[in-house]
Order: sequence, then C-alpha cells, then structure tokens
Amino acid sequence: MTDSGSPSVIQAGSVEAEVADGIGTIRFGHPKSNSLPGPLLARLAEAFHRMGQDERVRVIVLRSEGAGPFSGGASFDEFRAIADPESGRRFFSGFAEVVLAMIRAPKLIVVRVQGRAAGGAVGLIAASDYAIAASVADIKLSEIVVGIGPFVVGPVIEKKIGLAAFGALAVDGAWRSADWAERHGLYSEVLETTSALDERVEAQARKFSAYNPEAVRRLKEVLWEGTGEWPELLARRAEISGKLVLSEQTRNAVQRGR
Repeated sequence: MTDSGSPSVIQAGSVEAEVADGIGTIRFGHPKSNSLPGPLLARLAEAFHRMGQDERVRVIVLRSEGAGPFSGGASFDEFRAIADPESGRRFFSGFAEVVLAMIRAPKLIVVRVQGRAAGGAVGLIAASDYAIAASVADIKLSEIVVGIGPFVVGPVIEKKIGLAAFGALAVDGAWRSADWAERHGLYSEVLETTSALDERVEAQARKFSAYNPEAVRRLKEVLWEGTGEWPELLARRAEISGKLVLSEQTRNAVQRGR
C-alpha cells in the first residue's frame, strides 16, 4: 500500500495500450510508486477486455513505468476518501474487475516485474499466466497490518501459490524475496538485471505469440478452471474489505501512514 499524499492523486496515473507484431502491451504508471487508485484500475480492466477481443493480439504483456517499484498497491489517500461501506466495496471491486479481466482473457498474459510489489499488485501478478521478475522484485501482503486483509486478491494468489504460502504472506505482512516468490510459483523466472529482464520478456512474448490461438484459449480455460464462481466470491470479499477499511484501527493506521 502507498501513501500518496493528496486526494488529487487518486485521479492521477496513466494506462497505455499498444499492439505491435501480435504483442499487445499494457503499461500503467502512477507518480507515487505506481499505486493503483480506483480510476486507474478501471482503465486497466478495460484495457484487458479490449486486448482480449482484439484479433491482432496473440499475447499480452503487462508492465509498469519506471525502474522503481512495480506497484505499491492501493493508496492510503483513497482509503482516507472512503466514507461508507458502499464506496469501500466499489473501490475494492476495482481489483476484482482487473483480476477477472485477466483470467478471462483468451490470450496468455506475461507480466514484467521490475521492482517491489505490494498488496493488490501481488494479485495482478498472480492473475497473469507467466511472470518474469527482476531479482529485486520482493513482494508483500501488508493488509493485515493496517486492519484489513488481502480478501479480494486472496483467491487468485492462493490458486497460484497454494494456501500455505498465501497464508504465510497474508499473516506475516513482511517482505518476501523474489527467490521466495519464484520457489512458490508466483514468478516463472527471475533475472539478475533489468536488461536481462527486458530481453527475456521480449523473447517469451514473441515465442508465445506464435502459439495456436485456439490451443491458448483452451489452455487458459484449464489454467483457470474452477473460477466460475469468482465474480460472486470476489464481490463478497470486496464487501468485507469495504467495511473493514472504515474501522478505527484502519483509520488510525492510515493516518500514521503505516
């Protein structure tokens, strides 16, 4: 989670999408650690929907701006702006919409993780089909520390790395190394340098773009089998988070910038 410093920052950030040689690239950025406020999440979900239906696209690459964090996750500014359970539910539903758009897209999704990822950003990585990370790309789920929990992104992370590893992340709330993430299946590959990371992302994207589209669509169905009830499940989880974010403990933690 990221303390973004000003309510105006909630509307900041960018999502850009382009297609070249069968590779669709979705790039997001935010001036505060590539955080993920609600409006940016909505644009990400829309971009994945469009790419999923674009016949020119054979594989999708998700990446963030800059050489720093991949994403700090949700911003404390948006938490401060949540005034009632319904607005809280709407905010956390933004993460659900992106996760569902990613796993439903009939194209393989490669994510480039150049730096640290926290909170909801770990859920976006888990919703990809092949994550390639730099050795500095540590991860953490710190929601429990501020009085809530990784409820909305929990199902996709658990499916990717298993209940025990997800539980360790969710309960401890501390940073885990990129090597840990690779050992537990969140990262498919870990590279030592950014240049090596970029070379590998490009090579794998080109390789995957040559696959039979129908075979890829069928493989995605297999990889995400058992998620048919996730729209309802994630909606219930968003409601839980939307209420907890209004608790005194969370309000105090947010004010401290914890």
